[in-house]
Amino acid sequence: MVRGPFRSIISLVYLVVGAIVANSHSYFVQLANLKAILSAALAIILWPLLYFGVNLHIR
Repeated sequence: MVRGPFRSIISLVYLVVGAIVANSHSYFVQLANLKAILSAALAIILWPLLYFGVNLHIR
């Protein structure tokens, strides 16, 4: 179990990688409405699913 500052560093790295992956899958193209913002947030948090072809765009 990871404790202390390493836990927050790992969490930060996970979210940064998620943002990079979400950006590469075009989740930040148009953040004009709530659905697009929620889709981007889901893509950042659940980014490993994007590599399996899961579409997290909320329609």
